Amino acid sequence: MRPESRAPLLVELRTEELPPKALERLGAAFADGLAKALRTRGLIEADARIERFATPRRLAARIHDVAVQAEDRLVETKGPSVKIGLDATGEPTQALIKWAQKLDAPLDALERASDGKQEVFWYRSVAPGDTLEQAIGPALEETLAALPIPKTMQYQLADGRTTVSFVRPAHGLVVLHGARVLAASVLGLASGRITRGHRFQSEGDIEIEDALRYEERLATVGRVVASFETRRARIESMLRERAAQHDASLGDEAQVASLLDEVTALVEWPAVYVGEFERAFLQVPQECLILTMRTNQKYFPLFDHGGRLLPKFLIVSNMEVDDARSIVAGNERVVRPRLADARFFYDVDRKTTLESRVPALSNVVYHAKLGTQADRTQRVRRIARTVAAMLGANVAHAERAALLAKADLLTGMVGEFPELQGVMGGYYARHDGEDEAVALAIAEQYSPRFAGDALPSSETGTVLALADKLETLAGLFGIGQQPTGDKDPFALRRHGLGVVRMLVEKSLPIPLDALVQAAFAAFDDPAAGADDALIEFLFERLSGWLREHAYTVHEIAAVVDSRPMRLDTVPARLNAVRSFSGLPEAEALAAANKRIVNILRKAPDAGTAPVDRSLLVEPAERALAECVDALAPQADERVRDGDWFGAMSVMASARGAVDRFFDEVMVMTDDERLRTNRLSLLAALRALMNRVADISKLG
Repeated sequence: MRPESRAPLLVELRTEELPPKALERLGAAFADGLAKALRTRGLIEADARIERFATPRRLAARIHDVAVQAEDRLVETKGPSVKIGLDATGEPTQALIKWAQKLDAPLDALERASDGKQEVFWYRSVAPGDTLEQAIGPALEETLAALPIPKTMQYQLADGRTTVSFVRPAHGLVVLHGARVLAASVLGLASGRITRGHRFQSEGDIEIEDALRYEERLATVGRVVASFETRRARIESMLRERAAQHDASLGDEAQVASLLDEVTALVEWPAVYVGEFERAFLQVPQECLILTMRTNQKYFPLFDHGGRLLPKFLIVSNMEVDDARSIVAGNERVVRPRLADARFFYDVDRKTTLESRVPALSNVVYHAKLGTQADRTQRVRRIARTVAAMLGANVAHAERAALLAKADLLTGMVGEFPELQGVMGGYYARHDGEDEAVALAIAEQYSPRFAGDALPSSETGTVLALADKLETLAGLFGIGQQPTGDKDPFALRRHGLGVVRMLVEKSLPIPLDALVQAAFAAFDDPAAGADDALIEFLFERLSGWLREHAYTVHEIAAVVDSRPMRLDTVPARLNAVRSFSGLPEAEALAAANKRIVNILRKAPDAGTAPVDRSLLVEPAERALAECVDALAPQADERVRDGDWFGAMSVMASARGAVDRFFDEVMVMTDDERLRTNRLSLLAALRALMNRVADISKLG
């Protein structure tokens, strides 16, 4: 093998401003795609170090230890079979001669070996490895073609004739192997070592002398922090430092994180400044002000230690200047009309009560096959009334909250900020003098809005949230709009998970099938079987959620596959299964249970009749029947008390009787009466063993 020269490879593609919400993903895909292309060609090792760079106007990657040329590789070319390649005298046929000539292979260099089916001719040769110079162009083309571009643009190159497509117009290409420029061309750009820095604060063209000096040159000369992660960490540090200077916090961490990702994709040389707005705006519900600052302006609102909004916000700017007064004043001037709009909507909306808006919901289409929002409101009311009765909650509060729940869709504030539906309804309900339980339920009706979100805090809020999600699920399942594959346009998986979480985490003692039945009862003519499909869908959501909470696949199957309709009992059952698995008798009993399942599966109609004690002729089967008779009441009592582990652990004392039965008794005897009775005994044993969970699934 020839000695190889290795060096870091730097590739930068400079563009116009890239879509901020896709930047981090594009940067990672660019670097990883380039590494994959080089790895496929044998130019880097599997564990090569990859550095990813992404700014609003560039995608770049640095891959370490890239070879100048890949190792030579052995090429095995399969030829004709020996039967075709040799004639009756053993001489080469024309078919073999022509094949060898095509490969420029001497006949005496051919080898004979099996291809797994027959003996064939092979020609083994050594092909020189790809050079980096040869590979870089195709590797770049492959990388760009595979980028997860949300939407491409078509633009003309400088020649005025050629049209290319990319996420944004590209203006520069740097390709360096160590200090050497590699010749490459993509998107009409020829490679070089010149890049550009910050749009306003850079010194102009920047020469990258060596691949290892890339981010240093961009930072010192170009005023660009090339690494997305480094830039994000710098912004976060500056934000928290500024907030601490004002004895404030940044608020909800999840919302801070998502906004931080977005602003990181908007700036190349971040600086953080403090802006203020008039305290009078704080009379508006703070959710409105927070939303307009975060969503529209990309500002970070500041909060006091009680979580109340302060009349201050942080600006992440792309300009670091000694005197930031003009930047701050400009941002304050921009945000003021936004906050004034929020105050205007709030003042105007309160002049009309929620109740008086309800009739107009008949003019708002919910779904072409499911009617208007007024129709939906009546369905949610019916479901909420039933759920409240099941829980012993205040039915009047639940019905009133359901009646008013969708009225805020007709307000100016929700029209401007759809994310505030429900939240504004709660504020307006309080202003109208509605009971606090009703107002809070309206505010909580969409909870949980996403995975990990808080559940409704109030009883009426829980009833309304369940009713709202169940109406959505039943309605769309009833018209055949279930999620398929990755497609879930109506977020039904999120709705289903919300129902599961409320039932489990709030320990609501409502059978799932009763809830689903109540949901479908609110509709006139749902599709046949839609209720069963929805129940299965909810159990799938339950299984997925439990996996995220560190329960094993076997533990989940043991409990969930038997479809326990009281989901509030599932965590306790799972913990009981886990404890039972630690008993010394558990493995043997699980194996016996599995054996019983297999036996009964072969005789599906057997085991339904009660056990006839007069037909228990073998001592071992009489002993097992006595054991089942003795243990069943104990297990039932423990189940009634919610002692799931106790109900399972009583089976430990049955191990001896179970083992003896299988050692001494032939179940599938020729005597039909004895066989049927023994199958009934096994069915009774299985019912006892699986009173809490199907232990046959633990192995």
